[in-house]
Amino acid sequence: MKKILIVEDEKPIQTLLKYNLKQAGFETIIAGDGEEAIHMTAAYSPDLILLDIMLPKMDGIEVCKSLRESGSNIPVIMLTAKGDELEKVLGLEIGADDYMTKPFSPREVIARVNAVLRRSTDQKTVTLLKSGGLSIDLDRYQAYLNDSELDFTPKEFELLVYLIQNKNRALTRDQLLSAVWNYDFVGDTRIVDVHVSHLREKIEENTKKPLFIKTVRGIGYKFEEQKA
Repeated sequence: MKKILIVEDEKPIQTLLKYNLKQAGFETIIAGDGEEAIHMTAAYSPDLILLDIMLPKMDGIEVCKSLRESGSNIPVIMLTAKGDELEKVLGLEIGADDYMTKPFSPREVIARVNAVLRRSTDQKTVTLLKSGGLSIDLDRYQAYLNDSELDFTPKEFELLVYLIQNKNRALTRDQLLSAVWNYDFVGDTRIVDVHVSHLREKIEENTKKPLFIKTVRGIGYKFEEQKA
């Protein structure tokens, strides 16, 4: 049974999430503020975190940033108020895997949770991908650049894997949204751009002149294979 940490200070939303996740077969634990979320993540090692942005003591952005800086790759879905575009972008920039805007339906919550968990635990048939000094070990969920291990969020890792699996092929942002995020983001392609920017910071020597992930003007991106 997968364990979900619900980080939410509003009791009605806590109850709604807990009930529907339990009905869908998940175990749930609840934290009412940001500091408690950090402690409970360390104590219970949840499989996924539903993280509200507006929290007492320590907001959701700070919580997510703290988790990523500590090396945690636990998938995080941010919960935001309608219209909080800045918070959504900030959440994605510091390593959140997804976000949902309040109010949301129980069906949407379960669909998003299942999609993120499925993407983070899928077994891959190919175990090793290589291009130039970059190598990806799918069995161990690890990536290396010139023998130095890289640290990716689950979503960054998935995006990199998909790009390299489709090397030298121009992919639209909508294609990447469909393949990696697996549901309709209603054209919100900024999510792709943010994650590509993060990948470039980690694998490119010069982000202004990338070797691996090229921008294809008017289309999207492509992974350009490099010789060893």
